[in-house]
Amino acid sequence: MGGEWKKAAGRRAVLLDTALAAVTGVVVLLAAVAADHPGPDPVDMSLIAAGCLTLAAHRRAPVAVLIVTTLCMLAYVLHGQPGSWAAFPVLAAVHASARSGRRAYGIAASAVFLAVFFGVDPGADDIVERTVLLVGWFLSAGVTGLVDKNWQAYLRQTEERAREAERTREEGALRRAGEERLRIARELHDSLTHSISIVRLQAGVAVHLARKRGDEVPAALLAIEEASGEAMRELRSTLEVLRTDVVPDGTGLDRLDELVERARAAGIAVAVSVTRTGKAAGLLPPAVDRTAYRIVQEALTNVARHADRAKTAVRLTHRARHLLVEVEDEGPAAPGDPVAEGTGLTGMRERVAALGGTLHAAPGAGGGFTVRAELPLESV
Repeated sequence: MGGEWKKAAGRRAVLLDTALAAVTGVVVLLAAVAADHPGPDPVDMSLIAAGCLTLAAHRRAPVAVLIVTTLCMLAYVLHGQPGSWAAFPVLAAVHASARSGRRAYGIAASAVFLAVFFGVDPGADDIVERTVLLVGWFLSAGVTGLVDKNWQAYLRQTEERAREAERTREEGALRRAGEERLRIARELHDSLTHSISIVRLQAGVAVHLARKRGDEVPAALLAIEEASGEAMRELRSTLEVLRTDVVPDGTGLDRLDELVERARAAGIAVAVSVTRTGKAAGLLPPAVDRTAYRIVQEALTNVARHADRAKTAVRLTHRARHLLVEVEDEGPAAPGDPVAEGTGLTGMRERVAALGGTLHAAPGAGGGFTVRAELPLESV
């Protein structure tokens, strides 16, 4: 973004310099025509045009512009013996030279031009007035060039200080965010880890005692044991992210089979289908991969909680520009039923919005509940 802005600013500067050079040429030509009827001859006009239009490059090559402009206007002075207006292009070149830090070149060009200009017609009646006027002009050009140079340096220093202050604010914000992540990680570790460990331990003891007595272990108890173990693994992964700001591997659709098996163990009849179009990309971007997994995970969790473990279909459609994730259950939801968005649906919407995608979560036209997310591949 910054590079594009600099290019645009550079183009505007070139257009502005070209316009100023053209205006200077027009002014000098009009002054020559007004002072010498019927006007300057083709040679004089060519010298004026060359000396003025060269000014368009004063930012890129101030010394070369100074030399070319001075030589052209000196030739015009020697050939056409014009008035003081012939100094205007040289004044602009001297200003540009002083602004770029080449004061010596500007002083030399000014001295040479003034010597030649007054040497052409030393007996003019207004020689003193013209001398004072032109010397004052050249001094003003050099001084304004130096002022402009100092002003540009001040602006650069101000911009650098602003960028440094912005970097400092960003570093402070990142540091505070890191401290907050560590605090959250400690809280999660001290509270949830202990509770989930107790659930897993008690489920494991119950399974062991049932097997020891020779009883059949209830499927729900096995599902609790497996789910609590998976919850511990996911919690450890989350704590790792909070502590290191690095997302661990294996948190995407590569674990979809494990997720589906746990849902089936909990009593949900899940059917999964994965299709690809002809131009579908190979590997998914990591952010899309993780978000798709979390959407399916949260949708299946909601089926277990709110849809009486109804039969569910999970469909993943890989397309050229986006991944389509659909989870449809045959639960009791009816068309038009209000949707109470809890933490789960809100989290899904936030994940999808962060990728620039769209999410539809509502009862289906034929009943049941449908979650449909389109995750773009190009914006991540």
